[in-house]
Amino acid sequence: MVLAGESRFSSNRGAAGGVVTTGSLIINADDWGRSRETTDRTLECWERGSISSVSAMVFMEDSVRAAALARERGIDAGLHLNFTTRFSGENSPAVLRERQQRIGRRLRRHRFAQVMFYPELVRSFEYLVSAQIDEFRRLYGTAPQRIDGHHHMHLCANVLLAGLLPRRTIARRSFSFEPGEKSFANRFYRRSIDQLLSRRNLLTDFFFSLAPLAPSARLDRIFSLARHSIVEVETHPLNPEEYTFLAGGGIFNQIGGPGIASGFRVSTPNGSR
Repeated sequence: MVLAGESRFSSNRGAAGGVVTTGSLIINADDWGRSRETTDRTLECWERGSISSVSAMVFMEDSVRAAALARERGIDAGLHLNFTTRFSGENSPAVLRERQQRIGRRLRRHRFAQVMFYPELVRSFEYLVSAQIDEFRRLYGTAPQRIDGHHHMHLCANVLLAGLLPRRTIARRSFSFEPGEKSFANRFYRRSIDQLLSRRNLLTDFFFSLAPLAPSARLDRIFSLARHSIVEVETHPLNPEEYTFLAGGGIFNQIGGPGIASGFRVSTPNGSR
């Protein structure tokens, strides 16, 4: 799949559309709407031009206000599927909370729990995914064009094997690692997951976490990939170190070359965005 994206070379949102390049650096903030503090810190980073987009949680305590802010400010928002952290919103139905708790207990049981398929939870997974997509549509006025997962559980076997992520949406791939950074079995598993995802969904070329911020050479390598590839970097502005780096401008001192994308864009196979 040929990917292309837009990048901007400063935090100036008055620029007309940015610069189209062969690569793009997407800084995406997770957990939008989880709590008021999370939303406010993320909004500050967005206003400073240090993030491209957000992944929104629904049925959480600040989901409604966060959605209103995103629509008002034109913030690019995708859906952050949540199977593992208790729904804290007042409007979350009891049956939704009960099914989430059943799934969460399984997925948190051990480190390989998401690799296993649970036949007895098929209907609960279907219900949770459908309910969160419907709630996102209600809050944001449109179906999510991009979906990832809290604790990356959108990559669990029950979601992938049942094809629960809507076809042709952008989906977050597995973490990218350099050769030798992880075991062969780990890299083979992640590559298999990405191949399965790519049959139905659009993916970026690479995916990393902003943390750890040190050594600085790590981020230099990640940012340099964006000159020729579509790179997503997840961040959590509630983390004090990441918040300071983003809101304080440290990212602009380090980023150099490609700049930060003004939204989350990947190209379809025919080249359109």
